[in-house]
Amino acid sequence: MIRGRFVIGLTGSIGMGKSFAASCLRREGIPVFDADAEVHKLMKKGGRAVKAVGAAFPGSITDGSVDRPKLGSIVFGDPNALARLEKILHPMVGESEQRFLARAARLGWKVVARDVPLLFETGGDKRCDITLVVSAPPHVQRTRVLARPGMTAQRFEQVLAKQLSDVEKRRRADIVIPSGLGKRLTRDRIRKALRVIRKAARRKGK
Repeated sequence: MIRGRFVIGLTGSIGMGKSFAASCLRREGIPVFDADAEVHKLMKKGGRAVKAVGAAFPGSITDGSVDRPKLGSIVFGDPNALARLEKILHPMVGESEQRFLARAARLGWKVVARDVPLLFETGGDKRCDITLVVSAPPHVQRTRVLARPGMTAQRFEQVLAKQLSDVEKRRRADIVIPSGLGKRLTRDRIRKALRVIRKAARRKGK
């Protein structure tokens, strides 16, 4: 939890519709720190992580940026390589998040959200006031993920193996946001959740 801020932890397994949920929060006026987007920024041309990733994983750089498919072929299925990559990226993402929260304090934002795929797995939920888990039926999840460029069934299973099950995430969640049953329902559930969250934020601020 962050003093002076009410922090929403937004998470969900791969392909569950978390990005859409984050966009709904933004439309409702909630600033969102997107951990995945920050990783992309760090690894694109000119990004702070490019040099370190290139040194740790030779052959992973193309035209001055991290070639994500090449890097993925190196680290997926290799826990030691993945741990080395996380050791490079996680501190940088953490620094960016701290800058986001500092800006929130300067601008007087009372409610903010942290969009983190591995929120529970990394213990990040302990730094949130409330957790929202986005969940969709398994067949919807699988269809969404396998439609992504370069995704294979094997890689999908490898990603799932790193994450808590959807059942466990829903069990730990304060609020579950349904996905896969229509965007309108998802938006409505987020608005309903925000009514609860804003009341709780006002109580925290007293």
